[in-house]
Amino acid sequence: MPRLDPGSTPGLRDLFERRGLNAALGWGFVGVLSVAVGVAVAGGRPLWAGFTLVLVALAVAPAVAFRRVDAMVPWEVLALASVPALGRLLVVGQTVGDVTLTGRITTYVAVAAAALILAVELDVFTPVRMTHSFAVVFVVIATVATAGLWAEARWLSDVLLGTTILLDGRPEHVIEEALMWDFVAATVAGAVAGVVFEYYFRRFADAGPRYPTQRAGGED
Repeated sequence: MPRLDPGSTPGLRDLFERRGLNAALGWGFVGVLSVAVGVAVAGGRPLWAGFTLVLVALAVAPAVAFRRVDAMVPWEVLALASVPALGRLLVVGQTVGDVTLTGRITTYVAVAAAALILAVELDVFTPVRMTHSFAVVFVVIATVATAGLWAEARWLSDVLLGTTILLDGRPEHVIEEALMWDFVAATVAGAVAGVVFEYYFRRFADAGPRYPTQRAGGED
């Protein structure tokens, strides 16, 4: 792919600046998530570290696939994904009323952010195009599916590693009820993320011009 010359025309200059700014902000939030991984490992929270590492991998996947540092998802979605990571660092254990800020709220904001990153990458970097209603449904389903994987990861950690993340001594029916509420929370978070994806990233943010459509070297 020919190198963009930011000084050639105003249009190309604007395009170059938009890509550069989006990439710089995006990589900045990737750095925030990477720091959160290290803090989670140091704090003895390997599952949360692993989940945050998955967010990092999703974020950098386009840059790796396209071999271009400016192939980055919208910085806004990475900012959203960084909120629960920062919450785990800054407000761990704090509550508002009876709601733990680093419980379902931050967990399923992160889960929804993972689904949102995936949806945006499919929409921006692949030929996949979804109808308006299916886009919302896709993000909801992806969020609930991710929540299911997160529940399995917690259970396996308790069974295989002896942790007490899910199997913490509560009666079985209490744990099952808590899991159902987790899926309810994930569904609500997914619905919100789906609406954000459809009405912000696909209609308002004008994401397409921020990103390259070819790999380095001119490959399709």
